[in-house]
Amino acid sequence: MVKNLALGTGRRKTSVARVYLREGSGKITINGKDVETYFSNPSMVYIVKQPLDVTDNLTKFDLVINVKGGGITGQAGACRHGLSRALVAYDETNIRPLRANGFLTRDPRMVERKKYGQPGARRKFQFSKR
Repeated sequence: MVKNLALGTGRRKTSVARVYLREGSGKITINGKDVETYFSNPSMVYIVKQPLDVTDNLTKFDLVINVKGGGITGQAGACRHGLSRALVAYDETNIRPLRANGFLTRDPRMVERKKYGQPGARRKFQFSKR
């Protein structure tokens, strides 16, 4: 039985990620797939690994991440947020570099809902004088 050292929940847009920190060598698994396979875009892989890079823990932990909802950008951001929270739960001294880089702040920007009687969230129908 593999023991989880810490757990962090991250959110961005409509994505939610649960990050489990385990003792290991730096392997990252997202929804049962390798991180490079799940996020084919290298910039998304970089976003997920940022908290490990900042705290010098790239080869210290194995990560198991369950993520759902939203698109790839939201999911990558949720993974980063959850990983940051898990690192703080594991070791309180990680809070300073993570806070300084803004990884512990939840990004509140979400898509505004469409209102009734309008074609979009803000867009109005064209005004006709006659």
